[in-house]
Amino acid sequence: MAAKEAPGHKLKLAEVLEMLVADGMVGKADADALFAEHRLRRHDAHPLIIVAEKNWKSLLAPYRVITLDTLTEWMARKVGLEYLHIDPIKIDFTNLVDLMSIDYANRFAIMPISIEGNELVVATAEPFLRDWEETLKHTSRKNIRRVFSSPAEINRYLVEFYNLARSVKSATKASPDSPNLASFEQLVELGKTNKQFDANDQHIVHIVDWLWQYAFDQRASDIHIEPRRESGIVRFRIDGVLHQVHQLPMSVVTAMTSRIKLLGRMDLMEKRRPQDGRIKTRTENGQEVELRLSTLPTVFGEKLVMRIFDPEVLVRDFSELGFSEDDRARWQLMTSKPNGIILVTGPTGSGKTTTLYSTLKHLATPEVNVCTLEDPIEMVEPAFNQMQVQQGLDLGFAEGVRALMRQDPDIIMVGEIRDLETADMAIQAALTGHLVLSTLHTNDAPSAITRLLDLGVPYYMINATLLGIMAQRLVRTLCPHCKQARPIQEDDIELWNNLVAPWKANRPAQLQQPHGCLECRMTGYSGRVGIYEILLMSPELRKIISPETDIAALREQASREGMKPLRISGALKIAAGLTTLDEVLKTAPPPDQS
Repeated sequence: MAAKEAPGHKLKLAEVLEMLVADGMVGKADADALFAEHRLRRHDAHPLIIVAEKNWKSLLAPYRVITLDTLTEWMARKVGLEYLHIDPIKIDFTNLVDLMSIDYANRFAIMPISIEGNELVVATAEPFLRDWEETLKHTSRKNIRRVFSSPAEINRYLVEFYNLARSVKSATKASPDSPNLASFEQLVELGKTNKQFDANDQHIVHIVDWLWQYAFDQRASDIHIEPRRESGIVRFRIDGVLHQVHQLPMSVVTAMTSRIKLLGRMDLMEKRRPQDGRIKTRTENGQEVELRLSTLPTVFGEKLVMRIFDPEVLVRDFSELGFSEDDRARWQLMTSKPNGIILVTGPTGSGKTTTLYSTLKHLATPEVNVCTLEDPIEMVEPAFNQMQVQQGLDLGFAEGVRALMRQDPDIIMVGEIRDLETADMAIQAALTGHLVLSTLHTNDAPSAITRLLDLGVPYYMINATLLGIMAQRLVRTLCPHCKQARPIQEDDIELWNNLVAPWKANRPAQLQQPHGCLECRMTGYSGRVGIYEILLMSPELRKIISPETDIAALREQASREGMKPLRISGALKIAAGLTTLDEVLKTAPPPDQS
C-alpha cells in the first residue's frame, strides 16, 4: 500500500482515503468527493481530522459514525502501533516538557507521555515521520517506544502543558530560594531569602485557573493540594477515588495556596490554624460552580482541599439520585409531615448533604420559610435562609437553632446533631410545630436511635418527635458505554447470598461487569448513585424504643414494615445492571454492624 512504500513523510489525505476504501469503511464516491473538495480548500489540518469532520457512517457493521477516536484506533492498527488515548491525569508534564521544545514537538506531531524505566513513551500522530527518534534517544538516553494518538489530543495537550510548564518555571525562577516558611522541617533555613511569591503573579493566576478548569473537565468532586518535603502534589477525587494529577515545586504550591486563600477571603498570614472559605466561579461554558475551601497546617506546610459543588445537583430528580419508587414514596411520606424530626445518616462523603439540599429545594415553596444552620454552608441557595455556625462567636448549633426559632420558620435544617444540647433544641423545635431535618454519623438507620439514646435524649422524646431515619451510601455506577454482561457464576452466587442474607432477593441470571473505555478513563465506572435504607416510625417501633432498646428487635420490626437494608438496596442496583457485587459489598456495611 502507498502508505508503506513512502516512509519519512506526513500522512496524506489521499492515502488515508485509499486505506478506508480498501477496508470497506467508506465508499469510493464519497472518498473522491472529499479529496476533490480538500484539493480546492488546501488547508493544513491532519487528514484524520478532515475525514472525522464528515461524520460518515461506516459501511461495516455495526455501521457507527466514524469519529476521530475510531479513525485513530483504526490507523494505529494499520501502521502496527499501540493506540493510546491521552489521559492528562496520567502525564507528569513538568518533567516531560524538558525533553523537547514545543516547536520541535509540533514539527513532528509528537508528545512525550511517560518514562517507564529505561523507556520513553512518545505519542505521535505522524507514524511515518521518524527523523526525531534517534535524536530524542540520544538526548534523553532512553529507548523510544512510539504509540499512536489522536492528532486533536496531541495538539490540545501540547499547547496546554507547555504553557502550564512555562508558567511553573517562570514562577519558580521568580523566587528560586523561597522556602516554605510554614514547614516545620525548614525552620533551619531562615538564613535564606524570605522572598515570597505574589499571589497575584500572572503565572500563578494562570496555574490556578487551569487547575480549576481541569478539575471541572475531569468531573472531580475534590481537589487536594498537598505539600511534601521536596515538592507538592495535586490530587483529584473522581467518583470517590483519589488520583494524583501533578507534582509541582513547593514554592509554586505555596503561591497557589496563597492565591486560592486570597480569593476565598481567608487570612493569608495565618498558617498555624485551620481555616475555611468559599469561592464562586464559572466554567468555560458559563455554568456557576461553588468551591468550599479548607486548609490544614501539616509538617510540610498548609494542605488545601477544595470541595466542588455542582449547583445542578439541586435540580436533580430523586430518581437521578438513586431513589427507587418505594424509596421515594417512603421519603416523601416523611417529608410531607408538618412537624417532627427526620434524620439522614451515613459517613462523610456519602451524599447526605445532596439529599437534604435536593429535598429542601422541593419543599421551599413561596408559602414556606426554610431556614438552615450549617457548619460550614455547603452551597448557597437563594430559596433558603442560611446561617453558618461560628464557634468563635459562641454561635454553635444549639444557639443557632434557638435563634432560628424566633425567625418564624416552617422547616429547619440543622447540619448535624453532635451533642445533647443540639438534640434538645431540635426536639423543642419539632414539638413546637416545625419540621426539622438533620444528620447523624451512624452505620445504618436503626443505629441512629441508639445514638440519640447515647447522647442522653430521653426515649419518650424520640417517640414523640422522630418521623423517620434514612441511611445512605454512594456506589460507583458502571460506565454505560462499555459495561459487559456475563452469566452469573458459582463465586457470584456465594457473594450474592452473603450480600442479601438473611433477606430474600431474586438473583439475576447475569451480571454486568466493568470493562473500560475512553469515556470512563479505562476504569469501567462513571459517576455514582445512592443506595438507601429508610426506616419509617410506627406505633410498633415506638413500643420497642426504651432506655434499653434492643437494636436487633428494632431492625427486625423495621424490616417487617418494609425497610430495605442498604445491602438489599444495593442488590437491586446490581440486578438493574447499574453497579457490581464488589462495589456494594465494599460500600454497604453488614446489616448487623452498628
